[in-house]
Amino acid sequence: MVRRIMHVDMDAFYASVEQVDNPHLKGKPVIIGASRRGVVSAASYEARKYGIHSAMPVFKARKLCPHGIFLPGRKERYREKSREIMVILERISPLVEQVSIDEAFVDISGTEALHGPPGDLGEKLKARILESTHLTCSIGIAPNKFLAKIASDMKKPDGLTIIEEEHMHTLLSQLPISKIPGIGTKTSTLLDRLGVRSPADILRRPQTFWMEKLGKTGSCLYRMAQGIDHSEVTPYAAIKSCSAEDTFPEDTQDLHLIKKWLFHQAEAVARDLRHKGLKGKTISIKVKYRDFKVATRSLTLPGATNCTQTIFQGACRLLQKLHKAQKIRLVGVGVSNIQRGPQQMSLFPNPEALRSERLDSAVDKIREKYGHRMITTGLVMDLDR
Repeated sequence: MVRRIMHVDMDAFYASVEQVDNPHLKGKPVIIGASRRGVVSAASYEARKYGIHSAMPVFKARKLCPHGIFLPGRKERYREKSREIMVILERISPLVEQVSIDEAFVDISGTEALHGPPGDLGEKLKARILESTHLTCSIGIAPNKFLAKIASDMKKPDGLTIIEEEHMHTLLSQLPISKIPGIGTKTSTLLDRLGVRSPADILRRPQTFWMEKLGKTGSCLYRMAQGIDHSEVTPYAAIKSCSAEDTFPEDTQDLHLIKKWLFHQAEAVARDLRHKGLKGKTISIKVKYRDFKVATRSLTLPGATNCTQTIFQGACRLLQKLHKAQKIRLVGVGVSNIQRGPQQMSLFPNPEALRSERLDSAVDKIREKYGHRMITTGLVMDLDR
């Protein structure tokens, strides 16, 4: 059986969702990231023409595109659309590995009898996603994951590229080394110093040379230069933690305001855990001070939880240990020590905890039916998110 791996990558996902939800934004430079001290999360293709890209400081993006439309982003809305897309992918194969909110690998090996040739399946899938979400995606199909990811980036946006095994080595010999997924700044600097411009340049030296220079990364790089990648599409990778963090619009010592943000983050983390059927025992917070020094604290509960109030109260207890005279720039909440499945029942359940769990369940149902913004906790209504 010929191995066929598909990589589905949504086009400018966050910005595109905003343009779909608000048609007045179509054709305009939309940038997700409104805080002047934050970074760009996503940029529409209209904004990218000005040199704007993800992880760019917002203040720099404003200089490049002063007439751009800067939005704070709606994480829950993006998660809703992501879940809708993943359901569509799971209808064509049980082997779907979601690697981020807007991209996934799908093993379509042996599905020709059901879905037709890979090219036909790719076109049908793009049409289904567009019809359901009004969003476009780019798809790459290749003999392995690493080549499929390269392929999906070749004709963005709204593209479909298929790399056949017999054309693999020709492609790699002409491919700029910067297109190899996972090459970081340090590795890129070393490769540039050694005169490496394409994967073919890597093969001019033995594998032992690259292992001496880069360790395991060198060995992996050598295999990829040959087009080799045996990694499987793994549908259910274990989740180790769940977290959320925000940079404040202004440095602050206002304990009440900081706790508002902690509640907002605890609510997001708890909701994500509940959606995935998970609970966690360890609550942690992260604080970045005005001088950019970072401090963290954590506590482990007797039992696992995905309750908003429990996570929030734990975060507040930890904040007391970290709060000091210096102003705070960023705060974050995380839950780790993740557990899946039913937990052991307590002989003496806490009535307050049970009420909080029932409240969470009711809020989840309302938001699922009517949308995230239909119900908001009074504590966080006035936050500048």
